[in-house]
Amino acid sequence: MAGERVGYIRVSSADQNTDRQLDGIELDNIFTDKVSGKSTDRPQLQELLRHLRKGDHLFVHSMDRLARNLMDLRQLVQDLTVRGVKVQFLKEGLTFTGDEGAMSILMLSIMGAVAEFERSIIRERQAEGIKIAKTKGVYKGRKASLTYDQVEEVKLKVVAGIPKTKIAKEYNCNRETIYRYLRQKS
Repeated sequence: MAGERVGYIRVSSADQNTDRQLDGIELDNIFTDKVSGKSTDRPQLQELLRHLRKGDHLFVHSMDRLARNLMDLRQLVQDLTVRGVKVQFLKEGLTFTGDEGAMSILMLSIMGAVAEFERSIIRERQAEGIKIAKTKGVYKGRKASLTYDQVEEVKLKVVAGIPKTKIAKEYNCNRETIYRYLRQKS
């Protein structure tokens, strides 16, 4: 019996579009994360890993969608192929089944290292750009999550005993944002 054809999609933020990944691939199941790939501790990735069984075929748009660093990439591919899951990276045109020779493992390592290197270069360029913008007085940082009036409302709700998790959900931010505003001096 043939296994399931399963897809994994990842974008870094909730407002990014996932449509281009795995477009046109017929799949039985799709797992989608809208979080950073800096760690493998992603809800849908963990669910995917629990879901996959021997004989399944995992499709991923590109290696950097599965893992951002070489160590995590190699570990994930090895763990899956040992379990009998076929792993296919569409952009790179590589498929891993666990029967790979030295050349396939080398290709995984090289392509994974290149993806990790690209990400590092992007971060360096971003930091350089921010530094230059700050010296010119152009960079003001990220827009505040809450307005002054909203912060005042939050403080009143905290005093009233409303749980911070509930407040954060109401203002569409995370709980740490609420704590940060509460720590600020008025």
